[in-house]
Amino acid sequence: MFERKPVVDAAERFARSVLENDRTGHDWWHINRVVRMAERLAREEGADIFICTVAALLHDVADEKLNESKEGGLRKVRDWLAGQPISEDECRHIMEIISTMSYNAGANPPMATLEGKIVQDADRLDAIGAIAIGRTFLYAGWKGHPIHDPRLAPRDSMSPEEYRLGKSTAINHFHEKLLKLKDSINTSSAGRIAEERHRYMAHYVERFYREWDGEA
Repeated sequence: MFERKPVVDAAERFARSVLENDRTGHDWWHINRVVRMAERLAREEGADIFICTVAALLHDVADEKLNESKEGGLRKVRDWLAGQPISEDECRHIMEIISTMSYNAGANPPMATLEGKIVQDADRLDAIGAIAIGRTFLYAGWKGHPIHDPRLAPRDSMSPEEYRLGKSTAINHFHEKLLKLKDSINTSSAGRIAEERHRYMAHYVERFYREWDGEA
């Protein structure tokens, strides 16, 4: 990894420049957590740490929520990678991970490589647990969604467009996505972490309803 450090450092600067002032919960510190988790999982699972690290650093630079389109976001990352001293195979691998790892209302196919599975797991682990709770309310506020509305039921199934654009609430987001993530984790290393974080988050949602109804 040491000889690849200039590329990693450049990717970090690029991600910071794009996401430093993000207010959706996809900010630099989210990236930082995903990178550290991806490196941990890569070591435990025997994956290519360089590929995992760079893909984790750049994954939200391309996020369609933060760009004019999915294609535009991917083009931004691809153009940046083209100026780096990496091989075509490495570039292709990183782009494959970034372009297919999002939740997308559960519609994306399984990740094709171990490195892709690890980066996806690291990203999803940041959407399970204590930090995920804070990110959920931050994102709901940014979207203009209420904390909770008992008249608005969670959506059981939806298209990617409905998932992105439909009306929801912060609490519904737990049911529509976050409480489902534990069962979509790819690796055993991440699965152990997800189990504990999921229990914490599920307990929080249960407690929320009890307080909402004046029972706690």
